[in-house]
Amino acid sequence: MRQKREDVRNVAIIAHVDHGKTTLVDELLKQSGVFRENQEVAERVMDSSDIERERGITILSKNTAVMYKETKINIIDTPGHADFGGEVERVLKMVNGVILVVDAFEGAMPQTKFVLRKALELKLPVIVCINKIDRPEARPDEVVDEVLELFLELDADDAQLDCPFVFASAKTGVASLESDTPGTSMEPLFETILDYIPAPVGDPEEGTQVLISTIDYNEYVGRIGVGKVDNGTIKVNQEVVICNHHEPDKQTKVKVSKLYEFDGLNKVEVKEASIGSIVAISGITDIHIGDTLCSPDQVEPIPFQKISEPTISMEFMVNDSPLAGLEGKFVTSRHLRDRLFRELNTDVSLRVEETDSADRFKVSGRGELHLSVLIENMRREGFEFAVSKAEVLYRTDRDGKRLEPMELAYIDVPNDFAGAVIEKLGQRKGELRNMGTISGGTYTRLEFSIPARGLIGYRGEFLTDTKGNGILNTVFDGYAPYKGDIQYRKQGSLIAFEAGESITYGLFNAQERGILFIGPGEKVYSGMVVGQTGKAEDIEINVCKKKQLTNTRSSSADEALRLTPPKILSLEQALDFIDTDELLEVTPTSLRIRKKILDPTMRKRAGFGKK
Repeated sequence: MRQKREDVRNVAIIAHVDHGKTTLVDELLKQSGVFRENQEVAERVMDSSDIERERGITILSKNTAVMYKETKINIIDTPGHADFGGEVERVLKMVNGVILVVDAFEGAMPQTKFVLRKALELKLPVIVCINKIDRPEARPDEVVDEVLELFLELDADDAQLDCPFVFASAKTGVASLESDTPGTSMEPLFETILDYIPAPVGDPEEGTQVLISTIDYNEYVGRIGVGKVDNGTIKVNQEVVICNHHEPDKQTKVKVSKLYEFDGLNKVEVKEASIGSIVAISGITDIHIGDTLCSPDQVEPIPFQKISEPTISMEFMVNDSPLAGLEGKFVTSRHLRDRLFRELNTDVSLRVEETDSADRFKVSGRGELHLSVLIENMRREGFEFAVSKAEVLYRTDRDGKRLEPMELAYIDVPNDFAGAVIEKLGQRKGELRNMGTISGGTYTRLEFSIPARGLIGYRGEFLTDTKGNGILNTVFDGYAPYKGDIQYRKQGSLIAFEAGESITYGLFNAQERGILFIGPGEKVYSGMVVGQTGKAEDIEINVCKKKQLTNTRSSSADEALRLTPPKILSLEQALDFIDTDELLEVTPTSLRIRKKILDPTMRKRAGFGKK
């Protein structure tokens, strides 16, 4: 007999990037008494990895649990960035409702729409939390109207439209049910969760059913499956069968060796768990996202939506430059292969394919940020390798026509810069769909439909064109017929044609040709890109050139040479900059751009062949 479990609530926090989800979870943890009075707590405690802390973004969804008035509230903090949408899609299967966090100034943004659509499709009740009401330019009442319009646009049913609104400032730790009366604590939000999010329902007498929605990985215990108990109970040492809705033939008998529940930020070992509990199960090597653990006498997999397919790919290859192996700890193809396939343990949106060469692998993901986070993580672990320019993944329709992934780009820019942005995106095959003003008429909001490849390498240009004042958000918008060729980069590269060490004298003569990426005293090799020219074609230069000393020339005259500081590229900027005939060499300490063909004569021959 199906029954409710009143002492548990399972809720996911969803929002656009930077609207304050993780800070909100921090406050819920603090005010529920998870931390001791005198305990030092890091800011954004849920963002556990170094990259998440540095960039201020959530990459992996995290589970936590708080106690409020005898009720255990399991909270899942999800990423807000479109590239990590795969994380959001699957955790929604674990919860009975969602808290949609919306910035009181920015209002409903593209990713708000994406995550809300997923929640409404699963018929989940929604609590809307208007966050950052303490911002000077906050406009909570207008944002409420925007959110309700979004609900109507996404065909929400009457029950979902009748959702409660909570007005909060996660930073100061207060919430209120009225936009004009400030709260004193997070209690109104806790109470709304208890009143509005339904308790989990299931049959404790039925056979066990646990749907695995997330995979964690630990070097000591291997794969850890995280999921919700839908029916029955699950116990330590219980025999279960792994089955999958999308793979009818998959049925494997396994044993549950360890079982954990979440308490605050920790996993606590338990002997058994019943309906509605979110559990972590270790000791099963062949466990994947979308698998269901069932009792052997009642094998019924739970349906699970397919994870969205990747849209862009890069080639990861063994570094074969003249400076290979000097800085990295892991440099061989075996190291590279093992590491990439290990990433598949936890990242479901990633694809890794072997190619006809043992030294290169095709890695596909949801966007540039998705792949650049993987590259940055590998770099920090001591890997050395090279990557090619990101390319989109095409499809063909029934008539054999080529289709390409499209994006909806929402852009907020000061009015003065709108013309430059429209012109640039027009060149990249973008179509302007909508244009309006926001922030009292000082900013223009543009909505473009643009091929995904048109946005590759554009973010850096966008920041320059808008002097850092523009905001660019994108969301995947399905596949459409191929829009024609796009020229990515109008400037050529400055290429070193001699191996050695860069010298001030050589750099001084080279800097007249364009912008340099290196300073004096850096190792270079023939075919390495050391800068960018203002012209369309590549230029070869000698940055290792020494001044010939004779009795009429003194070495001290070099002291007068003034060098312009070089432009040091970050990983994202370097990935944006490289062209289709270039590679980015990635080591733990350096990022070097190089031509695929290092030899100048061979390069020219290949270039003529292209034309």
